[in-house]
Amino acid sequence: MTDVPAGSAMAQADAASRTVPATRTRPQKPLRLKWLVPTLYIIFLMLPIYWLVNMSFKTTNEILSGISFYPANFTTDSYVEILTNPVWYWGYINSITYVVLNTILSVCVALPAAYAFSRYRFLGDKHLFFWLLTNRMAPPAVFALPFLQLYSSVGLFDTPFAVALAHCLFNIPLAVWILEGFMSGVPKEIDETAYIDGYSFPKFFVKIFMPLIASGIGVTMFFCFMFSWVEMLLAKTLTSVQAQPIAGVMTRTASSSGYELGLLAAAGVLTIIPGAIVIYFVRNYIAKGFALGRV
Repeated sequence: MTDVPAGSAMAQADAASRTVPATRTRPQKPLRLKWLVPTLYIIFLMLPIYWLVNMSFKTTNEILSGISFYPANFTTDSYVEILTNPVWYWGYINSITYVVLNTILSVCVALPAAYAFSRYRFLGDKHLFFWLLTNRMAPPAVFALPFLQLYSSVGLFDTPFAVALAHCLFNIPLAVWILEGFMSGVPKEIDETAYIDGYSFPKFFVKIFMPLIASGIGVTMFFCFMFSWVEMLLAKTLTSVQAQPIAGVMTRTASSSGYELGLLAAAGVLTIIPGAIVIYFVRNYIAKGFALGRV
């Protein structure tokens, strides 16, 4: 049995102690700091909406007198004027009418077109698909004058249907592009199995295929609705009196004393509500669409 020198044993023990890293616990940041940036961001986003609501309950003189975080003299006269004046509430009815028409038309036309692009290969399919997207890239001002002359000649001027058809030029390419991405993710074997089971194409498409891409349809309807709802140039150009949208009514609130700011603010608050309702009902489809689709 050999004896280990004392100096050698002490050196080995000292080396072993140096190889073991010293673990230090980092002080954890308070949980409240993790919510600081999202909270500030939400406040930043909600501040204009709050200010709009705040202005809607003020008179024009109070708005022009200075900045205040709440109405000094609370009034609902602006909302009463909008809900009782036919010029105002018919502006909302006209806007909702052509927006719903456009959304339905765009989705109904885009569904079979997107199915053809996702399931079949034909001569020039890629070029045709790109051509559809180029229509979406053009600004609405480019088509304002041609649409005005065309619809005036066929008697569609100043009708909600004219605005709905004009918006289809921009929404259908977007709808085809979104839906084609969702349909390409559905296996073709489902189509073949349905045909073997005796399903006709319309029955298969409505009862089997459309439920599989329900999230894509929801996302498509959301984008079509929002574009048509916020677009103002074509809506004002193609209407005059009978089908004037709310955007056109809001630009005619000037009087001899200037713009009625309280009335404009109340109209803005009521304009936000339809979009918020649509987002609430399709929020789950939008989340799935951003996760699975081409959005």
